[in-house]
Amino acid sequence: MLALFDNFREITLASVALRLLLAFLCGGLIGMERAYKRRPAGFRTHILICLGATMTTLTSQYLYLVMHYYTDIARLGAQVVAGIGFIGAGTIIVTRRQRVKGLTTAAGLWAAAIVGLAVGAGFYEGAILTTILILFAELVFSKLELRILDHAPEVNLYMEYTDKAALDRVLMLYRDRKVKILNMQITRHTGSKKHNASAIFTLRLNKYYLVRHLMQDILSIDGVIQAEEL
Repeated sequence: MLALFDNFREITLASVALRLLLAFLCGGLIGMERAYKRRPAGFRTHILICLGATMTTLTSQYLYLVMHYYTDIARLGAQVVAGIGFIGAGTIIVTRRQRVKGLTTAAGLWAAAIVGLAVGAGFYEGAILTTILILFAELVFSKLELRILDHAPEVNLYMEYTDKAALDRVLMLYRDRKVKILNMQITRHTGSKKHNASAIFTLRLNKYYLVRHLMQDILSIDGVIQAEEL
């Protein structure tokens, strides 16, 4: 442990102020990345969760060390870990195209709560290192994830098109590029006034044909209104 924080591990006014300030900064840093990407839970939400978790641990310590209420001081923190699931679940949605969104945001909220608990307990080193690693995962690994997905052998694709001729041209593209169709779902109505057909494909690509090339080729086909990876 760092000797720098030794004087702030007891419950004093200075240590409480430091812990709340550190929780504010750690939660804000984690939430800033989410807000920049316009995710449902952003800057303020992460700050509030991290501060709340910190105050929960501080309250547990205060009841035990100052008020001498001899009870399980970990009980309040355990309720934070379980209760944060309700907030995290609110950020996860399944779109009408069967696409799951918000999992990373939900995980970030849960991690922010854990950082808050660590700060509240005076485990400054762990909270700071965890915040750095969370930011590293969200900022750096997100780019690595995109590169991995670009070379993924299988892909789920949602497409909207005008008529059967457009669908036939897409199927011909798959055959010419040696793309194997693992599953296909056709819907005749999308709720749009411009067109009334959509399809969801599960495809297996060959190793020389990347996902971004597939998307470019499909969008260039006459009659295809929209195409996106699920």
